[in-house]
Amino acid sequence: MATVGDIRRFPDRRKLTGYLGLDPRVRQSGAAPANHGHISKQGSVSARHALVEACWSTVRQPGAIAGFYQRIRARRGHSIAIVASARKLACLFWCLLTRGEDYAFAQPSLTNKKLRRLELASGAPRWQGGRGVWSINDAMRHAERELALQAQRAYERTVKTGNRRRASATPGRASSGSSKEQVARQTPRPKSAL
Repeated sequence: MATVGDIRRFPDRRKLTGYLGLDPRVRQSGAAPANHGHISKQGSVSARHALVEACWSTVRQPGAIAGFYQRIRARRGHSIAIVASARKLACLFWCLLTRGEDYAFAQPSLTNKKLRRLELASGAPRWQGGRGVWSINDAMRHAERELALQAQRAYERTVKTGNRRRASATPGRASSGSSKEQVARQTPRPKSAL
């Protein structure tokens, strides 16, 4: 948030990833196919570094981002996969901040446990009741982790069956052939009776 500032100044997530330097460079000349290269690295180095470090933690936990990382790592290697995951995490941040929503697969019991440990380390009084407090928290953590694991499995099934839509294609308008083939496949209009 310190690097990005007000999220409303970015009209879409691509502007945010471009600002952070996580967008891939595209080189194209004339009618030749585009070459997608390394990330542009035009943004804040510290923000990019923080996102990549956050991704190392994120991909170790079950969830959709971990499934995405594993899929990219299988094809391209771990370095490219972690940067792609950082870009996906930046897009997720943009969506959550602009909509004012919380992450659906967050694990609040883990956050509560970390906050309580910090409170105890800073000298807060201990709660009465013994170890039962942590066992309840552990049960909640297990349930939250299982929910995140279900999300990861659902993502993997979706990718495996190929039910994803391409982000750049307009639904119902995408085709795999050339424009000449599309013209040949079109059905002629019925002739008028006049």
